[in-house]
Amino acid sequence: MQAQGKDQKSAFGNVLRLVAAAAATGVLVAAIALPAVGGAGMTVKSATEELHLLPEELSEPPLAEKTTLLDADGKQFAQFYYENRESVTLDQVADIMKTAIVSIEDFRFYEHGAIDLEGTFRAAVKNTTGGGDIQGGSSITQQYVKQVLVNSAETKEEQRAAIAPTFSRKLNELRYAMAIEEKYTKPEILERYLNISYFGAGAHGIQAASKRFFGKPAAKLNLWEAATLAGAVQNPSGTDPNAGKASRQRLLDRRNTVLDRMRELGKITEQEAAEAKAKKLGFKDTPVPGGCDESAYPYFCLYAQYEMLNNEQFGKTASLRKKQLQRGGLTIKTTLDLKAQKASEKAIKAYVKTSDHPVASQAMVVPGTGAIKAMAASRKFGQNKKKNEMSYNLAADVMHGGGAGFQAGSTFKPFTLLTALDQGMKLNDGNTTGAGYRAPSLSSFRDCEGNRVGDPNHEVRNSSEGGGGFKSLTTGTLNSVNTFFLKLEEKVGLCEVVKTAKKLGIKRADGAKLKEFETFTLGINEMDPVTVSAAYATIAARGTYCKPMAITEIRDRNGKATPYKPKCSQVLDEEVADAATHIMSRVFTDGTMQEVGGIGRPAAGKTGTTDGYTAAWFAGFTPDLASAVSLGDPRGAFKHDLVGVTIGGRYYGYVYGASISGRIWKSSMLGALKGVDPSSFTPVNMSRFGGCSGLCAPPPTRKPGTTDGHGPGNGDEHVVITGDGNGGFMNEGDIGDNSIPVVP
Repeated sequence: MQAQGKDQKSAFGNVLRLVAAAAATGVLVAAIALPAVGGAGMTVKSATEELHLLPEELSEPPLAEKTTLLDADGKQFAQFYYENRESVTLDQVADIMKTAIVSIEDFRFYEHGAIDLEGTFRAAVKNTTGGGDIQGGSSITQQYVKQVLVNSAETKEEQRAAIAPTFSRKLNELRYAMAIEEKYTKPEILERYLNISYFGAGAHGIQAASKRFFGKPAAKLNLWEAATLAGAVQNPSGTDPNAGKASRQRLLDRRNTVLDRMRELGKITEQEAAEAKAKKLGFKDTPVPGGCDESAYPYFCLYAQYEMLNNEQFGKTASLRKKQLQRGGLTIKTTLDLKAQKASEKAIKAYVKTSDHPVASQAMVVPGTGAIKAMAASRKFGQNKKKNEMSYNLAADVMHGGGAGFQAGSTFKPFTLLTALDQGMKLNDGNTTGAGYRAPSLSSFRDCEGNRVGDPNHEVRNSSEGGGGFKSLTTGTLNSVNTFFLKLEEKVGLCEVVKTAKKLGIKRADGAKLKEFETFTLGINEMDPVTVSAAYATIAARGTYCKPMAITEIRDRNGKATPYKPKCSQVLDEEVADAATHIMSRVFTDGTMQEVGGIGRPAAGKTGTTDGYTAAWFAGFTPDLASAVSLGDPRGAFKHDLVGVTIGGRYYGYVYGASISGRIWKSSMLGALKGVDPSSFTPVNMSRFGGCSGLCAPPPTRKPGTTDGHGPGNGDEHVVITGDGNGGFMNEGDIGDNSIPVVP
C-alpha cells in the first residue's frame, strides 16, 4: 500500500513537470493548474528553472528523397530510393487531408504552442491512473521533432534513444519543439510533418502515400482517402494494408475513427461521415519500382548506377555517393536514346533467344562525345536462374556492374593496323607469311616492361588453315589474316600496339592488367562492348578518344543543376585514323562481312572470331555512331564454345564474327540511325598513305590467270593474278586505290 502511494506520487510529479513545461511555452492555464496538482510551493518559474526548459535548435537533415533517372529526352526509366518519398509544398496537399490529419492528431494545433497542455495533461492522468490504452498526447510539433530524431539516427542505439519512453527524452523533445514553434509558422510545421511521416506500405510522406495507396497525387485526395491516410499515421506498421487482411481491417476501423472525430469537431456533416464510412478501403497497391531490376532498361540503369557510385566527380567518398543516390532526391539525366535502345533490343531478339546459353550483348557510343546511346543483352536482367536471367551487365565492365567479358578476338587487329600506319607504313605495305607463324626467337616480342614474351614453340595459324603469301595492310585486314598480324606486330613492336590500344581506352573488363603477349593483336584479352565501342568511336572521330559517359546532368532536390561534359582528348593522328577507316570500310564489300553487307551509308568495322570459336564479335562505326556486339557463353567460354550450337533456333557448325554479331550490328545500326542523314568519312590522304614504301608484294612466279593455290575463307583470301594493262600485275583483291603494282 505504501509502495503504491510512492508510485502514484512519482507519477503525479511527472505530470506536474509536464504542466510546468507547457507553461514555459506560454500556455497561461498552466499557472492555474499548478497549485492544484503540486501545492503552493511549486511555481511555473521554479519548475521551468529546475527543468532547464529553454528552446534548443534542432538539426534537420534533408529528408531521404528518391532519385530519378531520365533518358536523353527527359523521360523517367528508373528510380532509386532508401525511402519512397516525394516532398511537396502544403498547397500541393488537398485541404481535406490537412483537416483530417489535424482533427485526429492534434485538433488544437493552431491554438497551442509546442505542447497541447490539455491533451498532455489528460493523457498523463489517464496513463497514471490506469483505465485503458496508453495515450500519447503529443502535439504535431512534438511528433515532427520525434520523426526528425528517428530519421537522423545513424545507429540502432540512436534510433532506440529517439523513441525511448523516458522523461529525459520527452524534455529534450519539448526543448526542440519550442525552437521549432519559434522558427516556423504553423502551416510550415504541418507541411514538414506531412512530408516526414510514415504511412505504411513503404510510403514515406503524404505524396508517396497518396500515390501508393490510391494512385493519385495528394492534391486530389477525397474525404474517405484523406481519413484513411490520417488514420494510418498513428500505427503504420499495425495498419499496413500489405501486411494482410487483419491489418486492412484495422486500417478501415481507424479510418472510420477519423471520420467520427471530424464529425464531432464539426469539420464534416453526419451524412458526409456516413457516406465516407460506407466506402471500401480502396487500397490500390500502386507499384513503386525501385532499382535497376525493375527498370525497363536495366542494363543501362546498372551502368549509370555504378558510374554514380564509383566516380569521384559525383561525390568525394563512396558512402557519400551511395547516400546521395538513395536519399538525395536527385534527378539524373542520362544519354540513353530510346530509339537506339529499342533498335538494339529488337536486333538481338531476332538472332538470340533469352533461353539460349550463349548471350549476345551490345553497346552504342557516339564518336566525339563518348555518350552511350544504348546497352542491351539477350537475357532478361534478374536473379532467377531458373528463368535464365542475367544478374550482371554483360555489356559493361566490372566497375559498371558487368562481368569478366569475352576475348575480343580480331577486333584487336585494328590497333596493330593503326600502329603500323602511324609508323609510316602505307596501305599496300605488308609482309609474306606462311599458313602458320612462330616467333623467330624469344626476343621477338617484349611487353611494355621489357620482358621477353615471344614463344617460338607456340604456333599461330589462320582460322581457315589456309596457306600464307603476301598480304598488305589492306588485304590482311579485310581477310583478318592471323599470321599477317603476328608478323606485323613483330615489326611495329608489341608494346607500341599495347600503347595504341590503351590510348583508345582499352582495358580488361575484369579490371586486371592487360595480358601483353605476342597474341595481343589476336584479342586474347577479355573485353566488354562499351569499352570496344568507345575504342572504335575514337577511329570514327578521327583519333579523338572520349571516355564513355552515361550521365549528362544531375539536378539536386532544390533544382540546382550540375552539367557533366564529355572528357575527350586527341590520341591519334587524324590522318592515321582516316587511313584505318578507309581500309576497314571495305570489310563490308571485300572482307569478312561481305555476306552480311553494309548499311547503306559510310561505315567501317571489323569482325572478331576468337581462337577455338569461344566468342564472336563485330565492332563497327559510322561518323555518327559506333557499336560493338559480343556473343559468348557466360558459363565459361572455353568449356562452352560456339561450335555445333543452336542459337536463336538456328543450328551453327561454327559461329564467326559475322554469323550473328555482325547481323545484330547491321540490324541495330539501321534502326538506330533511321532518320539520321548520312555523314561521310574524311578521305584518306593518298599522297601520304597510297602505294607502298618498299614493303610491297614480291614479284609473282606464276603466269597471268593462275591462282595462288589458296582457297577462300576467313583468314586467307582468294587471289587471282591478272594483267594491269601496263605490263605489270596486281592482286585482284586489291583493285582500286589500294592496287599493288607487281613487276613481272
